[in-house]
Parts: sequence; C-alpha cells; structure tokens
Amino acid sequence: MPNIKSAIKRVKVIKVKTLKNTMRKSALKTAIKKSKEAIASKDASAVEKLKLAIKALDKAAAKNLMHKNTAARRKSRLVKALNAVNK
Repeated sequence: MPNIKSAIKRVKVIKVKTLKNTMRKSALKTAIKKSKEAIASKDASAVEKLKLAIKALDKAAAKNLMHKNTAARRKSRLVKALNAVNK
C-alpha cells in the first residue's frame, strides 16, 4: 500500500477507471455478439443491431478502449458479413 497521499489517491482513481473501462468493454462485446447473432440468423433487426455495434465501436475508439484501426477493422468485418448474408 502506498503511504504518500497522492499515491493513495492514484490507486483510488485507477480502481474507478478500471471498473468503468471493464463495463464499457463488456457492453461493447455484448453489442458485437448480438449483432453477429442477428446476422447469422438472418434476423430482420440485424441492420439495427449492426448500427448499435458500430456506434459502440466508435465510442470505444474515442475513449481509447481500443485503437481506431481495430474498431474500423471490426466494423468492416461486421458490415461485410451482413452484406454476404443479404446477397
């Protein structure tokens, strides 16, 4: 345990940030999973779920949860999968 006051505060702040990041990552994974499932089952709501997943990916990239190129790659793959199903 840190003894210095500023170090104690940093530990507290990091705990809060870690919790928020974990929640955001979990929500992102859930949105992507729901989108993939809707695409695989050729569900009518696949487009709406894809939009939510894309929005979640953009937010994650903006909050530095993932690199912007990683988010772009994942969005591209989801859209590509949707287009392959709709052919």
